[in-house]
Amino acid sequence: VQLQASGGGLVQTGGSLRLSCAALGGTFSINAMGWFRQAPGKEREFVAAVNWITGSTNYAEAVKGRFTISRDKAKNTVYLQMNSLKPEDTAVYYCAAGPSDTRYDKWGKGTLVTVSS
Repeated sequence: VQLQASGGGLVQTGGSLRLSCAALGGTFSINAMGWFRQAPGKEREFVAAVNWITGSTNYAEAVKGRFTISRDKAKNTVYLQMNSLKPEDTAVYYCAAGPSDTRYDKWGKGTLVTVSS
């Protein structure tokens, strides 16, 4: 399984972006997919996750109420809708997948999100 992320870009404060991550090769070994981000000079941090089977979601406090993670099982794709973006959301965003939401063993290449003030 390979993860292919897309949708990053430059947006002004308060704007929106939607990231996509396609699981190429199927999702037979995946029970959770998530998004992480790494800002310049900082460690990678959890953003959001979705259980592939049940659809239940989990968010970091910093993005609750602004970001929404969802999945399309027919397309083997997970999305991250990001609204009310802030400059502190600027980071490289990574898609991840794994057997549980506490263990990710597949990572996609990052996509850069830049929020200008």
